Amino acid sequence: MANSLLGGLYIKSAPKRKVFISYHHGGDQAYYNALSEHLGTRLDLITDRSLERARDSDDPTYIMRYIRENHLAGASTLIVLCGAQTPVRKYVDWEILAGLGQRMALVGVGLPTIKRFDNGGTDKPPRLQDNIDSGYAVWRMWSDFLTDPVALIEDGNSRSKSLIVNGRQRRIRNG
Repeated sequence: MANSLLGGLYIKSAPKRKVFISYHHGGDQAYYNALSEHLGTRLDLITDRSLERARDSDDPTYIMRYIRENHLAGASTLIVLCGAQTPVRKYVDWEILAGLGQRMALVGVGLPTIKRFDNGGTDKPPRLQDNIDSGYAVWRMWSDFLTDPVALIEDGNSRSKSLIVNGRQRRIRNG
């Protein structure tokens, strides 16, 4: 971590992380935009690159390589914005799959539009839920996440990679 001199004292500061944000572009673009505005100076956010606009193939092997090489390369953290349709979006699942394969930190954020269950739970992408359950992924609701996102990202990066759960089959189609 970088140190900065302040009044004769050394204070540790968090590194400026390179972060990729996965979300349902058709439903949650406004939250991505707000997050980008809120965090733009404190994090190196990878620009919006919707797979549905960027890909030119239906070949899953090619698209997975495209995700790794053009979306996630160099990022330490994957943030998943979870709205109403996120759990059934195949490219969100593929981005989580690739991010975990690269041992990236995983932070899930429940948006105000997320589906809620009667028992108080929320509907999340299954691969994200597996990693919340294992203790690998950080999970917060939108308003709590915005309080100190950098601390939550650092929490995610400090978690043991041995907790990663990534054995699910890749989602074939959108729900």
